[in-house]
Amino acid sequence: MSDDGGVHYEDPFATPAAARSPARRLRGGLAHPVTIWTATGPEGHVGLTMSSVLVADGEPPEILGLIAPTTELFGVLSETGRFVVHVLERDDWKLADIFAGLRPNPGGLFAGLSVEVSDYGPVIRSPVVASCTLVAIETVGYHELVRATVDRVDAGDITDPLVHFRGRYRRLNDK
Repeated sequence: MSDDGGVHYEDPFATPAAARSPARRLRGGLAHPVTIWTATGPEGHVGLTMSSVLVADGEPPEILGLIAPTTELFGVLSETGRFVVHVLERDDWKLADIFAGLRPNPGGLFAGLSVEVSDYGPVIRSPVVASCTLVAIETVGYHELVRATVDRVDAGDITDPLVHFRGRYRRLNDK
């Protein structure tokens, strides 16, 4: 992993781009926001970097996210029905890697972070934080589509959001 914002190590066994499925190439051609979702379960705080996220405005607003059913976060939010979404800025890419399991963090995911405990889960420093309540879960492809109401948003100014495009973190003005 380099400090230039790359997400994945070079994998000599990776499927060449031309041999990837059309759906995987389509997904890779879309830019995604990078967020961290957190929740608190019986075993403590859990979290996961999520980039398959969509917000639907309405009354109430809703957030949708695709998550693997095998993740610890999925189990906890399925059980508790509440979670917190943190929108990341460009300088937060190392934190995104930690919560994605790509970078070790001695002491666990939350070690060294200032964490505020809320009724929805742990809140970490982020310019935009949303407190969410689960509405529905539906199997979609290999993932679970989590649909939740956005009960509260603490929104600051995002000047340089972290986005994921073609396996790398990017700036919106990257060429």
